[in-house]
Amino acid sequence: MPIAESLTVALPAYNEEANIAAMVDEVVRTVTPLVRDLEVVIVDDGSRDRTSDVARAALDGRVPYRIIRFGENRGKGAAVKAGVLTSAGRAVLFTDADLSAPIEELDKFLPKLEEGFDVVIGSRAIPGCDIRVPQAPPRQAMGRFFNRLVRLFVMSGCNDTQCGFKLFRREVALELFTRLGTAGFAFDVEILLLARKLGYKVSEVPVVWCDSRPSRVGILRGSWRMLRELLAIRRLR
Repeated sequence: MPIAESLTVALPAYNEEANIAAMVDEVVRTVTPLVRDLEVVIVDDGSRDRTSDVARAALDGRVPYRIIRFGENRGKGAAVKAGVLTSAGRAVLFTDADLSAPIEELDKFLPKLEEGFDVVIGSRAIPGCDIRVPQAPPRQAMGRFFNRLVRLFVMSGCNDTQCGFKLFRREVALELFTRLGTAGFAFDVEILLLARKLGYKVSEVPVVWCDSRPSRVGILRGSWRMLRELLAIRRLR
C-alpha cells in the first residue's frame, strides 16, 4: 500500500465543544476520498467543556478513531505528541483544530511523501501561499519576532516553523515525537530541529491560510513562554 493511502489525522483540542463536530465532519468528508484508510485522533487537552463527548458523537460509526483526554491542560506540544504516538496510519498529519489551513491542503502534501520526503510542513511565508484572512496585526508582529528568534538562536532555513499543518511518515513521526521534550507552542521548532539533526528530508509547501478566530495565547505571557522554550531547545543544537 502506498504511504499516502493510510493516514492518521491528529487534532489537539481545548474547549472546542461548539466547533469540534463541524471540524470533524470537514476532516472526514474531505479526507475520505483521498486515502483508503483514515484514522482520526482527537486529543482533548484538559477542556472544561464537552469537547470529548461531542467529538465522540461526531465520529462514531464513520471512521476508526481515538479520543485521548488529559485531566488538565498540558500544552499543545504535549497534546500533539500524545496523538502522534498513538497513531496507526502509515502517514500522520497534525493540524490545528480550527482548520486555519483548510484540510483540502492535504492533497498537495500527500504526493510529497511518495516523492521521498519524510516531513512536509505548511508555510505562510513562501511564494505561493494564500493568506485569505490574516492574523490581527499584533499577532503578525509576534510571529515575525518569533521567527527572527528561531533563526537567531536555533536554526535558519525554515520560513515558517509555526504553521499548524504538518505531515510525516509514521516511522519518522514516532522517532521525532518520542524525543520531543517541549510541551508548549514552540514544540514545532524542536521537531524541525530534530528532523534536521537526524537527516530527514523536509519539504516546505505554501498553504492557504484563513485565521479563523482570536488565539487563546496572551501576547505577553505567550511570548515569554515561547522564548523560554526556544532557549531550552537551543541546547539541542
